[in-house]
Amino acid sequence: MKIALSKIAYARSGDKGDGSNVGVVAYTPEGYEIIKQQLTEDRVKEHFSSICFGEVVRYEAPNLLALNFILHDSLGGGGSESLKTDAQGKTHGLGILMMEIDVPDDFAVSN
Repeated sequence: MKIALSKIAYARSGDKGDGSNVGVVAYTPEGYEIIKQQLTEDRVKEHFSSICFGEVVRYEAPNLLALNFILHDSLGGGGSESLKTDAQGKTHGLGILMMEIDVPDDFAVSN
């Protein structure tokens, strides 16, 4: 079944120059295995295709049940250079949580 990523993980995001940093942390080890499989660099790049014009790089932190993504060229120049509403990338964490992912039918999700 398809569910919103927010049902099995939370996210934090911020900025570094013209790129944003998006961390996704699973609530459970089982959830981590699902996000590790489904949140690929290509899938995240596609999800943010309207704002991310550079490379997406993924880093794994299994001890934290987390994935960290760097979205290069996603802030329109960053900070004071950009005309974007969110030139600091603070809402990119919320944006990734709207992504739909596949989970087994018997997978327990948070409400």
